[in-house]
Amino acid sequence: MPHTTWTLPGLHLEDITLPVPLDHADPASARLELFARIVTAPGGEDLPLLVYLQGGPGSEAPRPLDASSPGWLARLLREHRVVMLDQRGTGRSTPVGLDAPLPAGAIDGAPTLREATPAQQAHYLTHFRADAIAADAELLREHLGVTSWSLLGQSFGGFTTLRSLSAHAGSVDTALFTGGLPALGPDLDAVYTTTWHGMIARSERFWTRFPGDRDRMRGLADLAADGRLRLADGQRVGVERLRRLGHLLGASQGAERLHYLLGLDPSAPAFAHDLAAALPFGGRNPLYAVLHESCWADGTATRWAGDRTMPQAVREDPTLLAGEHMHRDLFAEDPELAPWAEAADLLAEHEWPRLYDEEALRKADVPGAAAVYFDDAYVPREYSLATADLLGGVTPWVTSEYEHNGLRASGQGVIDHLLDLAAGRRAA
Repeated sequence: MPHTTWTLPGLHLEDITLPVPLDHADPASARLELFARIVTAPGGEDLPLLVYLQGGPGSEAPRPLDASSPGWLARLLREHRVVMLDQRGTGRSTPVGLDAPLPAGAIDGAPTLREATPAQQAHYLTHFRADAIAADAELLREHLGVTSWSLLGQSFGGFTTLRSLSAHAGSVDTALFTGGLPALGPDLDAVYTTTWHGMIARSERFWTRFPGDRDRMRGLADLAADGRLRLADGQRVGVERLRRLGHLLGASQGAERLHYLLGLDPSAPAFAHDLAAALPFGGRNPLYAVLHESCWADGTATRWAGDRTMPQAVREDPTLLAGEHMHRDLFAEDPELAPWAEAADLLAEHEWPRLYDEEALRKADVPGAAAVYFDDAYVPREYSLATADLLGGVTPWVTSEYEHNGLRASGQGVIDHLLDLAAGRRAA
């Protein structure tokens, strides 16, 4: 369990690795390596710990460059030491990848997931949801010798924070959420239906603002339908993959980014490269594609909910864009995702256990605050507020000033507001 210390301008860092069980229900199961980095400002050595839980799923924690990177870090460091946790399967925490070595004993006869059967791959990946991440964090807390700490969850990180309140509330001093209070219960289709209608409205607002772009999008969709829309490496982009450019509309300045992209000549190399950079779901973070719907599954199977609930109007009009809606065809088009397709099908039929216990959440006497973005493209406001009603100590702050990436886009604005709310220094 090595600890390494080093410095950056204005920061002291401690890198920690810790073995954790693949299956927390079986302490004798194969061991994963969990990585975390504790970031401390000068003079802050005795401040309490706060764990930052990254969105995704499937993305590692930010890598600070100095005290101002990411932009919200400096504000947190005034009151906390910040634990940047690489969630299992990401970064330096036993990454999930086809050719990444598997922990000893994880899958009999398969040194990597490429050699495993789809059923073995799927079973392995059932251990990478929010419940396992929250349990990993508990082991890290115990290893650090602290009785409690605070949590900040961005998007999917908020799902993990809520799981911690459901299963480990006694370890949490303060719970902060940014765009990450999920719906509870098995009615996954209702959530996806809500997000689809939200994306229809966002699409129409975008075309109203940039009316010439709609014809450009139709032209690209025609190329995609004919198999003639390609990325710089030759990958084909079909209509459904192209439609996922709508995820840009869920972030600050995303509309402008999409407008600039659509303004490029589709035959130019700049367009092919920029299109690749703008598309969500890819090979760098395969968990984002393979487990994305599963992170919502609170006691149900997903069965490709994003595809099943797509409104007929969207199917008929390629200019009605998608957000974080998975589609089975994406695995066929992206050669880096294609090897995961069969496992993804099996996971779509997997009956996931409950993540959250409503009664435990009602009893969780933990103060905190939650940024609920009024028109969040990914985590609908109405479901977040219903969940907030269960959390007596968590104050929701509904704001139309920011999109889903408000924590990053606001610099210190969102985190400053939440810290003050949680401490009672201001009203919502």
